[in-house]
Order: sequence, then structure tokens, then C-alpha cells
Amino acid sequence: MADLLSTPPLPKQEGAVPRDWRTVTAGELVDHQVLRYVELDTPVETACQILIDYGLSSLPIRTAPNDESVCGTFDYTDLNAFLLLIMGLYQPDEDEDLSSFEELAKKARAGGSIPVKLVKDLGKKGPFVTVPESAHLTKVVETLGSGVHRIAVVREGTNKVIGIISQLRLIRFFWEYGRCFSSIEALYPCSLRELNIGSNSVISINGDRIVLDALELMNTEGVSSLAVVDNQHNVIGNISTADVKYLTRSSSIPLLKTTCFHFLTVVLTDRGLTDGKDSYPVFHVNPQSSLAHTVAKIVATQAHRMWIVETSSPASSAPPTPTISPAVPASSTLPPHHPSAFSPPGNTGLLPGMRMGGRLTGVVSLTDILHLIARSAGLAPEDPNEARRQRRRSSSSSMRASFDQGRSSIDLRELREHRGSIEIRR
Repeated sequence: MADLLSTPPLPKQEGAVPRDWRTVTAGELVDHQVLRYVELDTPVETACQILIDYGLSSLPIRTAPNDESVCGTFDYTDLNAFLLLIMGLYQPDEDEDLSSFEELAKKARAGGSIPVKLVKDLGKKGPFVTVPESAHLTKVVETLGSGVHRIAVVREGTNKVIGIISQLRLIRFFWEYGRCFSSIEALYPCSLRELNIGSNSVISINGDRIVLDALELMNTEGVSSLAVVDNQHNVIGNISTADVKYLTRSSSIPLLKTTCFHFLTVVLTDRGLTDGKDSYPVFHVNPQSSLAHTVAKIVATQAHRMWIVETSSPASSAPPTPTISPAVPASSTLPPHHPSAFSPPGNTGLLPGMRMGGRLTGVVSLTDILHLIARSAGLAPEDPNEARRQRRRSSSSSMRASFDQGRSSIDLRELREHRGSIEIRR
């Protein structure tokens, strides 16, 4: 039974025909894909609502409604950075015009309409990459396995975008059609430890830190999600840039000052009201978890990463894992305000449906999995850590230096007196 749970069977594909995945074209993955666009002059409020209404992670941007080419994307990292800009906690890079950002923040606080073109590059993202529809998946896997989060597919010989392939979409494709690709199917039963996949350098935040700290930390470090931990470094949840959607109304301003743990309960309650679900997504695995188990969880939760924890189940017969040391907190990981104030023993204080994970020891991301698949096929993807360093390098120096200065310049008490002035979504 334990083996079945750790290595779930691949989805059944009636009439599945064995095939070399390297011969699949990019066009096949986006066939019949319906794209939702925004234009450069689309208000941020409208773009935000489209992301939420259609459950999208990003939106391609056109210069005009009749334009077939795409000039960039708008996603939750941009929305998160925009919120920080309004709060006075975002600082541009040294080579950018500070006055223009100050003017943008001032206009946003006054309730003015802000077009997407002024916000689309606030979030630190990788390069916008396109491939023709005839390109084979080798090119796509090699690129996404190097740390690029999504690729636009264009009609052959034109600039017309016909689809977007994200890391998650590609992982889901390999999972759903795994029986067709023997080389990938052979990887699924192997454990994370055997595959030597993942990293023990993890960016986390203590559950008693405020939500605003989590948003700033994600922007500073160029990551899309954080592990939320207690004082013993046990994983109690996950906060991602997509959760910014809960913070875009003026009535949600008080949430910015609440603890991350409280925010997790808000997200859980919303899931119960909108989806009829009373369970919290499980975002963690352990070193003995198979790749199949890990990918199945990623596909089910649509998460970009799984936190690796020490095995906490008493029923597990797996040996301890001395080769994986406890996670090394990043230098910007925030310590708890009051060490004794937040340390729920066991499941004490957790809402029904929330589960206490084990002690955080590492992380495995979509990039790590695609990097593995690329290498196993003899490809040469770039080091994904370099892509991460580039994203952080572009924001860390300016953001961290202004942490205290920015926070004092626009106090939350002042914002509560002018709630209507920072509303992003009505």
C-alpha cells in the first residue's frame, strides 16, 4: 500500500501509442488553445480581473486589439510588485528613473487608472521567448529546464502567437501522456533522493510574520512562492504570488498586517466557499517520494514547487535521511517577531483540513524536474540557478536597502485612512 501511495499509476490513455517525446512539436501542445489577451492600454484593474475570472497565471500583451504579435506578459509577479509600489516598498533599479515610479505610485494611490504597459515589467521575470510551431519539444524542454517560466508559440514564418507553453503545462503533458514516452515513464518510480533532484537552499517565512513581509520577500528574491513554517521549521503552508488576488480590494488592506498563518486560514476558508473543498492543498513531499508522487501533487495543486520535508508519518518504514541536511535559510528569510508567540505543537491551532508537514529540508521545482528530463535526454540546459540569481540580482540590491525607509514613508495607518486610494480591483 505504501508503494502504491508513493508511486501513483500514470493516467490511463486509451490507445496510447509509444512515441519519442523529442519528436513532438510545440504546435501540438497548443493546438486548440484559447488565449486571453490584454492590450498595453488595458487598465491593471481589468487585467487583474481577467486573471481571476479565468483562473490564469499570466496574460499575453498586445499593442492593439488587431495586433497578432505579443510584446510581453502580465502576471501575478507584476501585480505583487505593483501592490508593493503603491505601499511605498518598491524601488526601481539604479538605472531607472525614480521620479517616474514615484509619479506612478502617486497616481495609483489617488485612484487613477493605470495601464498595463506601466506595470508589465515591475515583476522580475525571465526573457520573453518565442518558438515556431514546428519546433520540437527538445528546444522547449531545454529552455524551460533552464529556468524560463513560459514560451510563446508563433505561427510558422510569422509573429502571430497561437499559444503559450508554461512549465506547468509541459509537466502536465508529460504526466498525462507518460505512458507514451518510455524514457520519461522510466524516471517516475525513482525517488527524489535517487535522482538527486532539488535544492536544500530554501526561502521560507515564519508564520507569525505579516503578509506584507511575505509579498516583499517574494519580490526581493524573485520567487513565486514561499514555504510558511513554524518555529521548529515545520511546514504549515504555502504563500504564492497568485494569492495577491485576495489583497486587491480596499477592504483587504487589514490582511496585509495580519500574520501569514492567519492569511492561510483566509485562503482555506475561501476554498471552502468557492470550491466546496474543506481540505488544504498538500505542498510537501519527502526525499523518499517518487518523482511520480511529486509530479502528481504538482499537477493536482498547480503549484510551481514542492517543499521537501523530513518524513513525519509514523507509519513510514523509510530510513532516516542523513544525506540531506536541514534547509539553509536564505539570508533574507525573515525570523519570527516573537519566538514564543507562534509554535503550534502538532496540529494545535490548525484549521480542520490543514496538515502540519515535517521539518523543511529542501525544495523541488518545475524547473528542477524539466532540467532533469532535459539532461536525461542528452540535452544541455543552462544552470537554472543562474536564472534565479539574475532575477534576484535585478531587484535585491534596491529593495532590501529601502526596506525600512519605504515602510516608514507610507504607513499602514495612513493607508487605512485612504482605503479607496489603493483599490486595484473593485
